[in-house]
Amino acid sequence: MTLRHQADLGEAYLRVSIPDQIIELRRDAEVLGSWPVSTARNGPGELRGSECTPRGWHRIRARIGQHMPSGTIFRARRPTGEIYDEALEQRHPGRDWILTRILWLGGLEPGFNRYGVVDTAWRYIYIHGSPDHGVGGTPASHGCIRMRSADLIALFDGVCVGTRVLVEA
Repeated sequence: MTLRHQADLGEAYLRVSIPDQIIELRRDAEVLGSWPVSTARNGPGELRGSECTPRGWHRIRARIGQHMPSGTIFRARRPTGEIYDEALEQRHPGRDWILTRILWLGGLEPGFNRYGVVDTAWRYIYIHGSPDHGVGGTPASHGCIRMRSADLIALFDGVCVGTRVLVEA
């Protein structure tokens, strides 16, 4: 059974549309929720170091940040103890903020987004929170999938480790 067929059997999954800059929580053909995202400014791609958003089927390999306050700042998947605000952003212009929650992705397609120089997990590709202005309907990230913090909190509670994620270009 292919991964597409598993999704068709009724298992909830996430669909990320790079052209539409949205993420959907889906079950079969039903959209249970939809939120804006920002994918990579360099476009789609799987190669390590490309700063592109990897395509294809993935799974959530870790959920990080449950019960942390909105705006919690993460470095290397660990909370720094800081909460994001505009003053902090002004002190660190250009920083790619990882806020609130992290859904760490792992590729499921050997040779395409899993193993070697195309491995999504080894590239540390996440669905993560961002300041609201970092999710404006245009690709702007460094490879990850950015969401507004409030949207990510809503999505986070609806997914678990193992939930499949399809990224389409």
